[in-house]
Amino acid sequence: MFKKIVFLGIIFIAVVSCAQQEARRAVNIRSGTFLKESVERNKALIAKEEATIQKYIQRDTLNTYMASNNGFWYFYNDKSTTETYVPKKGDTLTYEFNISKMATGDVIYKKEELGIQQYVVEKQQIIPGLRFGLQLMKKGETVTFLFPSHIAYGYHGDNKRIGTNVPIQSTITLLDIKKDNKNLETEN
Repeated sequence: MFKKIVFLGIIFIAVVSCAQQEARRAVNIRSGTFLKESVERNKALIAKEEATIQKYIQRDTLNTYMASNNGFWYFYNDKSTTETYVPKKGDTLTYEFNISKMATGDVIYKKEELGIQQYVVEKQQIIPGLRFGLQLMKKGETVTFLFPSHIAYGYHGDNKRIGTNVPIQSTITLLDIKKDNKNLETEN
């Protein structure tokens, strides 16, 4: 009987103590200030990089640059007059490229060092600038791109030679386009 009373007493204390506890409240209430400040920092960084790129373009009197819809600039080193096909989703692209610091022209990675690359359009992860740039090219073309950091290697860089928020220049040669079977069917 004593055990029964002790047991009921423990249950009563547990129920009463649980009933009196108030739910825990968050220690920090986020007001969105951090997010707003981050957005403003990023806008300022993009504006600064775009101004730097515009100055670079103005100094380069040998080439005619075009602005892309994706936030980068480019010019053709070798433009194809015979090829008409541009890469589509699922196509396998074979290309080579180099990477230089846009501000100084210092080579970061030589094309020989990077080797010949392959990319399956919209099915593999590569930096956005490279992805968008390759989709503008035709087989055999060589194009030089100026990529702001936010569509290149961004805040983290490449954790090797490309630092934080570094706009880059990359010259890409599209060596081959292997059409996806779906794209071959729509062409015929």
